[in-house]
Amino acid sequence: MKKILGLDLGTNSIGWAVVNANIENGETKIKSIESAGSRIIPMDEGIIGTFEQGGNIKSKTAERTRLRGIRRLIERSKLRRERLNRVLNLMGFLPKHYSVKLDRYGKFIDESEPKLPWSKDENGKSKFLFQESFNEMCDEFKRSNSNIKNIPSDWTIYYLRKKALTQPISKFELAWILLNFNQKRGYYQFREEEGDKSKNSFYCESKVLKVVPLEDEKDKYLISLENGIIGLMESKTQLNWENRIREFIVTKDVNKDGEEKIKLRVPKDTDKDLIWESIKSETEKILTCEENRKFVGEYIYDELLKNPQQKIIGKLVQVIDREFYKQELIQILEKQKESIVELNNIQLFNECIESLYPNNKAHRDMLNQKDFTHLFVEDILFYQRSLKTKKHLISNCPYETRKYEVKCVTKSHPLFQEFRLWQFISNLKIYKKGVIDQDCTNQFLKTEEDIVALFNFLNNKKEIGQDSLLSTHFKIKKEDKENYRWNYVEDKKYPSNQTHASLVARLKKIGVSANFLTKEIEEHLWHTLYSISDKKEIHKALLKFAKKYGIEDSISFAEELQKEIFQKEYASYSLKAIKKLLPLMRCGDYWKEDDIDTKTKERIEKITTGEFDEEIDNKVREKLQNYTDISQFKGLPLWLACYVVYGRHSEAKEITKWEKPEEIDDFLIKFKQHSLRNPIVEQIVTETLRTVRDIWKQVGNIDEIHLELGRDLKNDKETRKRINQQNISNEKTNIRIRKILKDLNYEYSISKHERFKIYEDFALSNLKKDDEKYEFIEKIKKESNPTKSEIEKYKLWLEQKYKSPYTGQVIPLSELFSDKYQIEHIIPQARYFDDSFNNKVICEANVNNLKDKKLGCEFINEHGGEIVQLSNGKSVTLFTLEQYVEFVQKNYATKEQENKRNNLLRTEIPEDFIHRQLNDTRYISKYVKSLLSNIVREKRSDGTYEEEVTSKNIIVCSGGTTTRLKQDWGMNDVWNRIILPRFQRLNQLTEKNEFVTIKNNKEEPIVPDDLVKGFNKKRIDHRHHAMDAIVIACTTRSHVNLLNNEAALSENKASRYQLQYKLRKREKVIINGEEREVFKEFYKPWDTFTQDAEQVLKNIVVSFKQNLRVITKATNKTQYIDKETGKVKFKPQEKGELLAIRKSLHKETVFGEVNLRKIKDIKLSEALNKPQSIVDKELKAEVYRLKALGKNDKAIIKHFKENKDVWESEIENDKVEVYYFTKDTNDKYFATRKTIGDIVSKKEDIESITDTGIRKILENHLEANNGDIEKAFSREGFEDMNRNIQKLNNNKPHQPIYKARKFEKASKFAIGEKGAKSQKFVEAAQGTNLFFAIYELNAKRSYVTIPLNLVIDCQKKYKNNWKEQLDSVLKEEKYVKDSKAKLLFVISPNDLVYLPTQAESKTKQYAFDRNRIYKFVSSSGNQAFFVPYFIANAIIKTTELGANNKAERAWSGEMIKETCIPIQVDRLGNIKPL
Repeated sequence: MKKILGLDLGTNSIGWAVVNANIENGETKIKSIESAGSRIIPMDEGIIGTFEQGGNIKSKTAERTRLRGIRRLIERSKLRRERLNRVLNLMGFLPKHYSVKLDRYGKFIDESEPKLPWSKDENGKSKFLFQESFNEMCDEFKRSNSNIKNIPSDWTIYYLRKKALTQPISKFELAWILLNFNQKRGYYQFREEEGDKSKNSFYCESKVLKVVPLEDEKDKYLISLENGIIGLMESKTQLNWENRIREFIVTKDVNKDGEEKIKLRVPKDTDKDLIWESIKSETEKILTCEENRKFVGEYIYDELLKNPQQKIIGKLVQVIDREFYKQELIQILEKQKESIVELNNIQLFNECIESLYPNNKAHRDMLNQKDFTHLFVEDILFYQRSLKTKKHLISNCPYETRKYEVKCVTKSHPLFQEFRLWQFISNLKIYKKGVIDQDCTNQFLKTEEDIVALFNFLNNKKEIGQDSLLSTHFKIKKEDKENYRWNYVEDKKYPSNQTHASLVARLKKIGVSANFLTKEIEEHLWHTLYSISDKKEIHKALLKFAKKYGIEDSISFAEELQKEIFQKEYASYSLKAIKKLLPLMRCGDYWKEDDIDTKTKERIEKITTGEFDEEIDNKVREKLQNYTDISQFKGLPLWLACYVVYGRHSEAKEITKWEKPEEIDDFLIKFKQHSLRNPIVEQIVTETLRTVRDIWKQVGNIDEIHLELGRDLKNDKETRKRINQQNISNEKTNIRIRKILKDLNYEYSISKHERFKIYEDFALSNLKKDDEKYEFIEKIKKESNPTKSEIEKYKLWLEQKYKSPYTGQVIPLSELFSDKYQIEHIIPQARYFDDSFNNKVICEANVNNLKDKKLGCEFINEHGGEIVQLSNGKSVTLFTLEQYVEFVQKNYATKEQENKRNNLLRTEIPEDFIHRQLNDTRYISKYVKSLLSNIVREKRSDGTYEEEVTSKNIIVCSGGTTTRLKQDWGMNDVWNRIILPRFQRLNQLTEKNEFVTIKNNKEEPIVPDDLVKGFNKKRIDHRHHAMDAIVIACTTRSHVNLLNNEAALSENKASRYQLQYKLRKREKVIINGEEREVFKEFYKPWDTFTQDAEQVLKNIVVSFKQNLRVITKATNKTQYIDKETGKVKFKPQEKGELLAIRKSLHKETVFGEVNLRKIKDIKLSEALNKPQSIVDKELKAEVYRLKALGKNDKAIIKHFKENKDVWESEIENDKVEVYYFTKDTNDKYFATRKTIGDIVSKKEDIESITDTGIRKILENHLEANNGDIEKAFSREGFEDMNRNIQKLNNNKPHQPIYKARKFEKASKFAIGEKGAKSQKFVEAAQGTNLFFAIYELNAKRSYVTIPLNLVIDCQKKYKNNWKEQLDSVLKEEKYVKDSKAKLLFVISPNDLVYLPTQAESKTKQYAFDRNRIYKFVSSSGNQAFFVPYFIANAIIKTTELGANNKAERAWSGEMIKETCIPIQVDRLGNIKPL
């Protein structure tokens, strides 16, 4: 018995099926389905959607790495601060209140973080330490701005930074400056990170002088700015911007006439990098201006003096280059050395470096030659560690191996650029267009000299396109150019020698000839530019380079060449492999025998002489049998060069055969994470191997694997994006056509034809009730359900412009859906299987019968001009060949119709066309096939295994093959029966009859037109993956050969008929007066296949991959040099334990707890105990007066009762309003800072702002705009508010408002327990409720959602025994109120539970009825939500499955959590109770 495994691999799913087969007369006969299943990898819909749309997918690991990087930056900043604190403390530069909080290492005791400028006096009142300097600053501000009030004391730091450049300051002030530099030290920017200076867009902020609307163009304005820019801007709203400062993105373009056009637009969120780069550059220009050169602190202070209202961070100065900060600090320290003696004390300096580096003598000795300036600037504050190497991410060379891995070369390397160019030329073909395109490459490349000339032409270009090659190099005239094409994509440009062309262009700018670049110099220059990232170092290196090679203007050379940045992209071969292959690919003057390496020469000699060498395979000798001399080994294509040098091209480097399932585990252990670059693909590959391993263990040896790889997995990002856009477009078209056909109801009339025109002109989308056509269109609507075939007929009819392509006759809409017209395959399916839209047209049925098995052009060539009698008694005349070609070229002229146009003009099926379809060369396809080949690789009689990468026991099926066989084998009907109950249930839920239709006396599922967009019957149920896998497993090689068109090759045409005869049913029909046998649907694998498959599918339990790793053990490794070998090695950590948290503990937003003052009503008697909290001032004053008179509470209450009329409004029903603070209650309020725009969307939102002053300003601003929220808080509204802020603040000065703190009542937890962390609060991240506990006490269940932080603490403490201890932890933490309650079980998302019947609950004997199995989705508090295990997507969201597409109750009405039991489902869907 032969075991065949079928696999259907999708983006997040694995469908699998094992079928049993016998070998009868050399043919595989499939007999039965042994098992099948669906394995799902739960994934966020957004991630899947992004992947399918061609977006970049970040793995969870990448996100964790990003956040870890942020934490490391913070920790490194703290480490610098600690080192700085240690040195400053030794020097005596720290005030006492600050230094007493430090330990000997410079760390804060108990995580307290005192502020250096602020201390507390004996009364606990805060005191500003640098009051004298603050007063000096205030005097300066008053001299510059007489009206300024409330100057922030924090600005003193900028005053001191400016003062310290020229005047002495105190030690404490210098310490504050040094700590400030640690907080803000600038950005160290690599050359590769610099913005593209050549971009034609930039950001600017300027005053608008004039706005002029254009009369001849609607919604366009000509805007003049104060900075001299005049540009055009589009806006649907009127622009009232004159005399206002606005932000713009300016884009400059040059038209064909050389005129510069300037366009303006408002910045978007996507412009952040552009804005950052523009402000950074502008600030750096000001700082480096020769006329008024300034340091950073000086610049900030002077700008504040000019305009105290502006913001410092983000507005006044962006992050600028670190060098500016370094220069400022060096100047400050050198100046302060004149007055602060400690900075010149050598003994003190030595004590400091001894404290910092007690165990690093070498570094101490180096620092001994320096001073405090170097220590602070280079060693503490601006020290920059080297980046970690990313070499491990580079792919290994497929050919070269050593004791260590040989990595692939970067694409910008000059040798790879040359290698790629020779490869491009070797593969280049030029075709002359015609009915059949003719290869005319030899007309253009006749000799080696022609090839060398082409190489020289391309070698000086960055890229090449078809037009440039044909007209510029091959000198084809403009009028003839349209008659030729190359074999690459016609409208795409391909890289030539980008490195050489770029360097030549740079040298040309500074007057250096291209001849200067010899191979050695070019490689040296490239290496210098590629390997140095630091901007200063590259400048030095280029000056040195210029001196070495005698370039006179070395400064211009360095400045120009340092702009050239080569990207870190890598090729598929190592430099060593390229050096061996390249000499065989060169030709003409570029070929030199001496360039061929010694070992290759020896191989060539043995190949040409026929000398035996076991390393040279017979296959290599066969391919090179015509080569007799070494001089012939030039201009070789890459594949042949690989055979010469390495003896292989596409064959596997090391042939592997896994003999047992456990060997798959060994491979997975060694598998390098992220090696496939795509986390989704990597996840599906590894999970497939685990699934296949388990199948192998369950069913025994697997003889064949049939595989279908999902399109999204195989395709690259751009292809996925293009296909997704095309699918969206097709879906919209189909929906529109479906609606039209329903309305037409297939009956033709003039009025309906008129209506059709309305649809086709898209008028319906703009139709209004007062339109004269509205009532007419509504009146003629009728209900109908057009089929897929009818929709396709209509689409073809539109594409053909309502005419038959073989006769040119109009196809009446009234007869379109009758049997008089048929969908016709241009290339007949009898000769080549292609059921795509590009191989179909509509034509007369009688013409279709006459065409029979001929291609379109072949048919016209044979029958052109003939008269064909139609079934309605009329006749039509076929086109002549000239008329036919003219019609096709005119009516199928667009780029999108190119494939159909080519099909219509073919006179034969080119064999390269078939080969191209058969070969799937995409990397991921080859990789998966090679891995699975290790399971089924066949052993030869000599004991060796197949050498090919893909074993012959791997059969790859296409999606088209599976679709065709599913249809013919009745699997689509099976699927309709499986999902039908869900649609019947929807009819009951909606109390409508919209979800089931009757066809051929059978109920079928259907969705209403308004829900059809995006709906796919397959995607609603996970079991469809298993259904596809069953079909794939039953697809034989004969099916694949026939449907993938291998049998259409010329040498296989005889066998094609035999395959058809063997695999397909036949029916006798009369065609053109002759009885003929016509092939119909494919035979089923066995008679009861459909019934057996349906039963298997109904019994499948879907398996879900769990991801519950909360904590994993990590091991740090220490690098050291082995004394014996001198090699770098790594030693794992021996002491301590490092745990890594694998889940997000909380959301990124940090909140602070706020104590809000609120108002409530309490009894007067209670209010008398705290009269200070009474709201009404007069009432409060009266209470204090009465108490001062010595009256007790009773007397006071009596007083108010007797004077009830006087205090009626203040005391109502014996109650008064009092203030209270939220911290005195159980309610907790937390606030975080947000932009006003993010806070305010309605009037009530203003109440959520904590600052009462800001709240009042916003209320006044809203009132000034007549309560119009949109207007008040639009971009212009904010500008008006900040411009008139003093008026809105009751004529009191106020800083501009951009952000405010918004509070909310919520449950949050502190980040830490000590210091500042105890005052920072966060909320749990979404999806972190991973555990739901079910308890029982006295036959009654209770429920707890376990917080993630509690699970983490439990795992840290109890390690692998945490589950056993979870119960006691929950009770200790009071999550479970009654300690007697018994923990029944804990479930997690994607766990399956079974809902036993009452009888099963009593007997504990479970039948595991598939209709009573549910998947746990999520929990909150004591609520648990489930869905049936097989559901992938809801048919109607929020209706079928519940409000949030999940529910607490089963479809039978029971509350699931009250009676369910957990079940364990293995990877293959086998059930066993937990």
